[in-house]
Amino acid sequence: MSAEKRELRPATRLVHGGTMRSQFGETSEAMFLTQGFVYDTGEAAEARFNGDDPGFVYSRYANPTVAMFEERMCLLEGAEAARAVASGMAAVNAALTCDLKAGDHVVASRALFGSCQYIIAELLPRFGVASTLVDGTDLDAWRNAVRPETRTFFLESPANPTLELIDIQAVAAIAREAGARLVVDNVFATPLFQQPLALGAHTVVYSATKHIDGQGRCLGGVVLSDAEWVEGKLAPYLKHTGPSLSPFNAWVLLKSLETLPVRVERQAASAARIADAVAGHPAIARLFYPGRDDHPQAGIARRQMTAGGTMVAFEVKGGKAGAFAVSRALEVVRISNNLGDAKSLVTHPATTTHQRLSDEERAALGIGDGLLRLSVGLEDPEDLVEDLLRALDTAVPSELRRAS
Repeated sequence: MSAEKRELRPATRLVHGGTMRSQFGETSEAMFLTQGFVYDTGEAAEARFNGDDPGFVYSRYANPTVAMFEERMCLLEGAEAARAVASGMAAVNAALTCDLKAGDHVVASRALFGSCQYIIAELLPRFGVASTLVDGTDLDAWRNAVRPETRTFFLESPANPTLELIDIQAVAAIAREAGARLVVDNVFATPLFQQPLALGAHTVVYSATKHIDGQGRCLGGVVLSDAEWVEGKLAPYLKHTGPSLSPFNAWVLLKSLETLPVRVERQAASAARIADAVAGHPAIARLFYPGRDDHPQAGIARRQMTAGGTMVAFEVKGGKAGAFAVSRALEVVRISNNLGDAKSLVTHPATTTHQRLSDEERAALGIGDGLLRLSVGLEDPEDLVEDLLRALDTAVPSELRRAS
């Protein structure tokens, strides 16, 4: 049986999936840096535009390099169809707005990335789409928030930045009962450690800027779902609004997918090692890592994730001053608002990614002034452990470390 007919494993699909070779037989995927395409005759152009002749019309609609990236993501995620876009937030916005109209209602978990919360709570209501934010871990809260006009559920799991987990399968069942679609932002878990479509979600979105690129080079996003919804709702929205992915960025992301398993498996193993090493440190008030038994939703993590992921969150004693002192003391780990990178990065959410929220809103989400979000990279894990322990030992005053 040929390789094309066999059910290949994820790592193999990430190297070979979706490849379209030109007449030159290139080994690496071709990069089609073109806005448009030419036709032999006017009749051929007419057939292409009216759909009688399948093919590419304009790179705002579709592009061969972008199409290869979309197909490879489908093979990884187990999705029927996908569309790639210019950024992760373009993916979130398109997945929601392509399917909503004035008078509709959205229910979303309250633990969201700041820009996602902005779209749900501020942008959509401007256009007549009501929204309700709920405690995503409370299944009754999802049920009680449903209205006759509810059309969409939205959640992140693990959530940014506290790594809160939501039972995707249970929420998907509630959404189906309500006649709504569940959209899941799966960026923290990556498609290798969690597959929301298999758990019942209707749509999955990624910021490909994060682990999929994983090396801090380019922006990108992707939306994956069933073919009927993608072709009927998403594709027309993208065609006419234009958040298209650059073919160059698509090519970078294609090459990055080849090494995705190697990178994220190593990063997750290092994250688990770091979480265990710093757990119980006297400078830390709270630690969150989905792979540990002391995570508030450890049972959910075991059911729906195959690893704890690449992110660790911890709250430093001493609030903002303590968190800033630890960040300054780090020598290997760098300060940045990005994540999923080959370089380990630390973020202070209260003053960066979630700074637009009020103090009360951050408190409700568990985002204290001392909270740091650590994205674990590809450095030697022992160097990272030493860097973190030294920073915690030296940056936080001993009287705070002794405080309960």
